Amino acid sequence: MHEASTVDLKVPITISDELSEDIIASTGLLDLASGEIYRIEYEDYDLEGRGLPADNSDYEFTVGTLSNNGKDVEFRVDVNKVTGQYSVSASELLEIKVRAAALFAGISGKDILRNVDAKAAASTPPGSGKGRGRSNLH
Repeated sequence: MHEASTVDLKVPITISDELSEDIIASTGLLDLASGEIYRIEYEDYDLEGRGLPADNSDYEFTVGTLSNNGKDVEFRVDVNKVTGQYSVSASELLEIKVRAAALFAGISGKDILRNVDAKAAASTPPGSGKGRGRSNLH
């Protein structure tokens, strides 16, 4: 019996819940497949006593930071006040991946798009060959 191997796409991040007069720091794991953030651990903050930082009356926003070898990618984090779940939107997640590739691996967004375009051009759709398609219909 073979067990399916899964790739762990969770990367460590730092999180900052920004209040008007304070910043609440924490760490977590960003799932690069889903955008969900797991295992949030607050630094010097009593979650049970003070509640979710986003529930604070002076809460402003939350940002996350992905770091690698002294280079950082900062991004917006959404907080679901009902469930307490931290996450990143699909569009923000794509932006993180493109910026992280550029910053950490030296790959530009243009290189990524050029690669995608080249693959798309190499695979011609069925019926696009000579003598087929609408151009020959009378």
